[in-house]
Amino acid sequence: MMDLVFSKYHGTGNDFILIDNRSQKISLSKEQISLLCHRQFGIGADGLIMISDLHGFDFQMNYYNSDGGEGTMCGNGGRCITAYAGTRGVFNRVARFSAIDGEHHAEILSVDGNQFYVSLKMSDVDKIIEFEDGYFLNTGSPHFVRFVDDIEKVNVYEEGKLLRWDQRFQPDGTNVNFVELKENQLIVRSFERGVENITLSCGTGVTASALVASTILDKEISSFEINTFGGNLKVRFERIGSEFKNIWLEGPAIKVYEGHVEI
Repeated sequence: MMDLVFSKYHGTGNDFILIDNRSQKISLSKEQISLLCHRQFGIGADGLIMISDLHGFDFQMNYYNSDGGEGTMCGNGGRCITAYAGTRGVFNRVARFSAIDGEHHAEILSVDGNQFYVSLKMSDVDKIIEFEDGYFLNTGSPHFVRFVDDIEKVNVYEEGKLLRWDQRFQPDGTNVNFVELKENQLIVRSFERGVENITLSCGTGVTASALVASTILDKEISSFEINTFGGNLKVRFERIGSEFKNIWLEGPAIKVYEGHVEI
């Protein structure tokens, strides 16, 4: 048995189990991670994230989906792990860390008790593929983005599940985002692979939605306010032709509680 110390954070409802593994003493199997993330039999979370030491960086981010498998980049998770690492003295306000998709910069813009406001720099995007029924791009994780007239009429679970396994995106599949555009605000609803369900928010998904919206509108818009089930986020970026650089995802990261569990 091992007594595992953890913290629980969420970013607009996208929730994570966070673990400090700089000692390199913690090793969890896929089955153990899945059990910890289970909402009935474990702690409950959309994913689990560990920090470890990495030469040349403030820390290494290792993200696992709730099914226990190692995941691609998670934007809300990146913001939450930044807040968590900051509270543990790993860095002071501005962080430089490594994740599965490469180097990231992040900044804790403000702190109010257990609430942090964090800005995270995302990977550059140089390619958006247009289909008849939507758009496909990679913002650290793959996303299919479909714009709709009335998001309340969309069965996000059923339609999202079908698109997640669509043959166009095999063998790994894709995350799916449905988006309603209201002026400079986007309403985004997400189905995430690895979780295999609707999540209250998806950081790489709202980032993908904002970049596609900019492409569709073809205007000099450099930021979007985004509404998710779990709260509001902001995406700002620089658009150079069909390429996007200096992409930042901003929003709250909230500490829910600390605890320990025997596994």
